[in-house]
Amino acid sequence: MTKFIVHDDPVGRAASNHIAHADLAPFGLDGEVEQLWLRPLGDGTFSISCIPFRTYGLALGDRVLLSVDDEISEVVETSRHRVLRMLLMPGPEPTRLVEASARIRREIDAAGLLSEWSGDRHVAVDVPPRAAPTELFKVMEREAAEAGAFWEWADAMPFSSRS
Repeated sequence: MTKFIVHDDPVGRAASNHIAHADLAPFGLDGEVEQLWLRPLGDGTFSISCIPFRTYGLALGDRVLLSVDDEISEVVETSRHRVLRMLLMPGPEPTRLVEASARIRREIDAAGLLSEWSGDRHVAVDVPPRAAPTELFKVMEREAAEAGAFWEWADAMPFSSRS
């Protein structure tokens, strides 16, 4: 059974988006697929309109090609945006997670960045070229050190498809 990772509130939602998927098996997540929102560009390519939660090597605004079964098959051009992702860990105190999430949301807003949340523990942040969210990094590093949170850059691995 395939598990779908979905975007409930994509940052680039428009009146006419296209939904495709990326197989997560090349990234060690066999049986999982991320559903991604795209904007058709009119030349057979599509622009990523959400911030990928689990797919490596893709970011908001990247131009991609699709296979016949609507799987992202290739990155044609990068937007030069980066995706910063964090998974918060639940702890013995339920309020800690709520407070950590609130701190991260405040710093994302203060930096003027776009983000998407998957539940209350997993956030993907769009970091455009020349953005320097120093205070957000500090908050994330604090969560990693104090509560075992995990963060990474989505471009730590290049995009790959099974197609």
